[in-house]
Amino acid sequence: MNKGIGLALLAVGIVMIVFGMNATESFSSDVSRFFTGSPTDKSMWLLLGGIAATIVGSVMSLRRGSA
Repeated sequence: MNKGIGLALLAVGIVMIVFGMNATESFSSDVSRFFTGSPTDKSMWLLLGGIAATIVGSVMSLRRGSA
């Protein structure tokens, strides 16, 4: 059961990272970067959430079960 949840988190994390990378290259992110020096909050949250989900999913799917 944990392995399935881990694989699902891994897949969701990878998708979130891809969406975050696309969001950092968007027009609104370019405008935000011009005025503030950093990309939009949405792109940052997608990247950070994707990285966290990928790490947790990898650990859950690679860990051996207790049974």
